[in-house]
Amino acid sequence: MTCIFCVIGKSSTGKDTVFDLLLSDKTLSLQKIVTYTTRPIRAGEEDAREYFFVDEEEEERLSKEGKIIEKRSYDTVYGKWDYFTVDDGQIVLSESADKSYIVIATLESFTKLKAFYKNALVVPIYIYVEDGIRLQRALDREKAQKVHRYDEMCRRYLGDMKDFSDEKLVECGIDHCFENEDSQRTADEIASYIRSVQRGA
Repeated sequence: MTCIFCVIGKSSTGKDTVFDLLLSDKTLSLQKIVTYTTRPIRAGEEDAREYFFVDEEEEERLSKEGKIIEKRSYDTVYGKWDYFTVDDGQIVLSESADKSYIVIATLESFTKLKAFYKNALVVPIYIYVEDGIRLQRALDREKAQKVHRYDEMCRRYLGDMKDFSDEKLVECGIDHCFENEDSQRTADEIASYIRSVQRGA
């Protein structure tokens, strides 16, 4: 059965680092799902690596073609930014061969992917970091940007407190988290979990 692992967590919890470590573990045979966004590209990012960076016209075209699986819109201090997953051929469902994919997701996108891919095993991997550490990481990351968007950083931080409330985690069926104090140790722990899921799929 096809497995889709969704790495979920608040901003600045180290999702990207853990995600990259999992993706580089060849024993897991994970294929990356690249999602789309209309937000501006950040320093150090590359198109088609972190996201497909598209404009609103391209998003509208994909929407008219019925290819957008799920979409999240955020009213930022710089305008509306959309993040979305597209049915663009990256995910191939297979009954005869085991395939595993991995994507960075939100609670909302995880829920919608699970509903869309009914014949796949869509598995949440929730990563947690103490909020004080998370805030310092967010500040350090913003300082490294050419243009400092501290107001947007604060909006996102506070928005995560609401978006990832205990009630919403329970609602989405997430009852286990991986605390990320050390990225490599966390990745190793998650890799063991992924192998157990793959064996049972």
